[in-house]
Parts: sequence; structure tokens; C-alpha cells
Amino acid sequence: MTNGATALGAKAQIDFQCLDDGCDGVVKFNLSDVASRDFQAVCPKCHRTYALDSDLKDKLVRMMNLVAAIRDSEDVLGDSNVSVNVAGGSVKIPYALLLTRLNTLITLKYGDRQVDFHLWIEPSSPDTFR
Repeated sequence: MTNGATALGAKAQIDFQCLDDGCDGVVKFNLSDVASRDFQAVCPKCHRTYALDSDLKDKLVRMMNLVAAIRDSEDVLGDSNVSVNVAGGSVKIPYALLLTRLNTLITLKYGDRQVDFHLWIEPSSPDTFR
């Protein structure tokens, strides 16, 4: 579990809209911080704290490990493309471009609510778009 946190450093951030009615704050934290036993996220506007239950923590830690695995496979993914069918043929989109330009969103259950968590990942190197 700590291998993913070490591999990520501070390059992956996750955020979600505060769940308090009337608060428009965005709760942000580093994905690697979730592995900490005493992790809590705090809304910067209303200061509500969010403790994550074991199921939610487990899913976010697995997401962190997935991001670490993608980083580890960057050289392979740099040679990979996603093909999109369009009128008259297909267009190849470099996989690395998709990873850095599309917003990653994971919808998970927090208590009795479905919450959209946005995941922001920085490219690990300037060679990502070689």
C-alpha cells in the first residue's frame, strides 16, 4: 500500500464539492495522503471534516495504485493509441494525451450519498508528449 504513495509523491490531487447545504467549497487533498491511518479531508470554506470509511479509503488507495501502475507503464502507453471511428475512417489519439487532457471522475458512495471525486494527475515528465 505504501508503494503507490511513494511512487505518486504529490502529483495526484483529488477533490469534491463540500456536502454541506449552502457551502460551495471544494475539498481537496493529495491522493497519496489517503493511505494515512488518521487521514481527514477538510472543507476550506466551512471547515467540515470528512473521515473516510474503510471501503471508501480502500477504493481511493486502489485508485492511487492504479495511477502508480499507469506511471510505471508510461513508456508502453507512450507508444499506444486509442482509435476513434469517424466518417471516412479512424483517428488515432495518443493514449498519453488522453491521460493528461481528459478529466478523470470517479463516483463513489460517501455515507448514503453518491459523490463525484475529480482526479487531477500531472504528467510525470516533460517527455509525456514526445
